Amino acid sequence: MPTLFVVATPIGNLEDITLRALRVLRQASLIAAEDTRTTRKLLSHHGIRARLLSYNEHNKATRIPRLLQALRDGDVALVSEGGTPVISDPGLDLITAALEVGFDVVPVPGPSAVTAALAVSGLPSRQFTYLGFLPRRSGDRRRLFASLLHDPRTIVAFESPHRLQRSLADLLAELGDRRLAVCRELTKRFEEVFRGTVSEALERFAEPRGEFTLIIEGATSAAHGEPVEPRAADSARRELTRRRRAGQPAKRAVSEVAQTYGLPKRQAYRMWLETAPATPSPP
Repeated sequence: MPTLFVVATPIGNLEDITLRALRVLRQASLIAAEDTRTTRKLLSHHGIRARLLSYNEHNKATRIPRLLQALRDGDVALVSEGGTPVISDPGLDLITAALEVGFDVVPVPGPSAVTAALAVSGLPSRQFTYLGFLPRRSGDRRRLFASLLHDPRTIVAFESPHRLQRSLADLLAELGDRRLAVCRELTKRFEEVFRGTVSEALERFAEPRGEFTLIIEGATSAAHGEPVEPRAADSARRELTRRRRAGQPAKRAVSEVAQTYGLPKRQAYRMWLETAPATPSPP
């Protein structure tokens, strides 16, 4: 019985691929690729010639019948643009269709941005909650974060550069100034792993570029409203400064920061006053 192989491919560095994956890609009668240009670069780098067929979220309705027909003639390999197919990438519908017809579906494991980021984050990895790409709308993101307020498991999420600042701000508002690792362009030329707090990440990534994986600390005693660590007061002051510069009204900024950091509103308001630019003395 022909087999549909679900093949993990590099998330950046073209050398991050297993010997078994290379063998499967060489022997497959057809490769279903999310991005044929990216896959051609990988195949060319390793000297592999193979038939490619584009398969993605936009054309899957017409491609699945063709791929099922190809499976009747020989093995097919499914690859995403990078990493493991189906994990925040297309492929589930093809796998379901292949299983319903009776074909074997076999994993060829390898690179994954999720496990790579977790491994270097410095945060607990025994249990984690994977969110995939965060919702596009702020309200949806905030509701999602709020639902995880008391969850002690480490959180893993993907985010695009043009939404990173807004997502970090929503994260700070709903979960507080937790520790996190911001992993940018993993295994690529400009790879970066930033470890710090949410407020520090907001300052660090003022003009974000590249692909981001976020590893976020799970609920701790501070997240449950217990005494905040001394550094949290500094983080609250930085957040008030950021909001002032962004033109946010004092009432809203003080209320939200006080709630986020578990501070009395009077204390948060004093901090707000302290963030005001100094008035120059008259000559």
